[in-house]
Amino acid sequence: MLVAPSLILILLIAVWPVLQSFYYSLFDLRLNNPTKSEVNLSYHIDLEKYLNSYPFLISTLEDEAGKAKGSTADTLNGLIKELKDVDTGIQSDAAVKKKYEQVDDKLTNMEPVSEELSSVKVDKADAMKLDKTLHKVSTQVKDLKGLKSEEDALGLSSSLNEAVIKPNFIGFDHYKSNLTDKRMWMAIWNTSAFTIISVFIELVLGLAIAVLINKAFFGRGLVRATILIPWAIPTAVSAKMWQFLYDGQNGIVAKIFEKIGLVDNATDLLTSNIGAMFSIIFTDVWKTTPYMALLLLAGLQTISSSLYEAASIDGATKWKQFTTITLPLLKSSILVALLFRTLDAFRVFDLVYVLTGGGPANSTETISILAYKRMFEQTNFGDGSALSVIVFVCVAVISMIFIKFLGRDLLNDK
Repeated sequence: MLVAPSLILILLIAVWPVLQSFYYSLFDLRLNNPTKSEVNLSYHIDLEKYLNSYPFLISTLEDEAGKAKGSTADTLNGLIKELKDVDTGIQSDAAVKKKYEQVDDKLTNMEPVSEELSSVKVDKADAMKLDKTLHKVSTQVKDLKGLKSEEDALGLSSSLNEAVIKPNFIGFDHYKSNLTDKRMWMAIWNTSAFTIISVFIELVLGLAIAVLINKAFFGRGLVRATILIPWAIPTAVSAKMWQFLYDGQNGIVAKIFEKIGLVDNATDLLTSNIGAMFSIIFTDVWKTTPYMALLLLAGLQTISSSLYEAASIDGATKWKQFTTITLPLLKSSILVALLFRTLDAFRVFDLVYVLTGGGPANSTETISILAYKRMFEQTNFGDGSALSVIVFVCVAVISMIFIKFLGRDLLNDK
């Protein structure tokens, strides 16, 4: 009975956003380009832009043709005729003509034109003919030396060309370009190095802390509450705090690392490639180890103390008890902790973005930060969506490798 609701939830929460990102990744979708700001599968014309330029371009060319003589006048009159023929072809469709007249009336009366009314679907042949004619106008106007309104004609022609909205479906071009992009592979490398090193250190330290606070001692409750403080601080806040601590001029941690010889110069922590990566990993370990310890502590508390008592009577050392009782029985908890932390670490964004911004020289740029930059700083939503899909594929592959490596099939409900 619960299968159908579960599948619907998975579809809505997990699958649908990925499918949506994959769909957008197939388009050249750019917010900074009016002709590519939306998904277009067919040719359209922005009538508001078209009618704001077309009459003035015709008027400009007619004025120049009236003053010109000989071949210049013939060329200009030929261009005017071609533009009018294209305009007539566009209006040959009854639906287009109706919107054309409505938009023209609104512009004449200086009334706002809605986006729905302005955008009109046109035949590919008409759109291509308009594009070709405008290119011809630009080329021949430049060749006709001495036109007084040359800049006006070229500007109007360029503006008119922006009214033509072409299909921006490009298939897998974003994936092809990203898979041959050194910057993307460097981001994957940075992300993988950060994930492997930080999760490994967090597992070792988290396990040690979990074993320690699992024992009964005075003040255990206070210790358990205290170690959770780093985890309770929002990631962006802790990243900013550590940015001050790593500061080469006034940062306390930077000065201590310099004193004990961990770094040659305090300024290296955030200005050198290795120093910046070390700073990020150190901060993540500081923040996330308590979370790992908490997950492992929950697993430790499910192990019966009678097992340790029996092993002790048999003469097993503490290390032997740890390797033969604790680790095998803690396997499921370790699996869950590793899965959670690996997924979190591979998708890391806010910690790195606040602490180093991906620098210096992209040496700490993760795949999530690269996707953010492409999507929001460059407003290239198609390319950013392709990178998001790549992140999803990487996370899925890593998760399956962990499950296989640990010998547990979490996809099996038995």
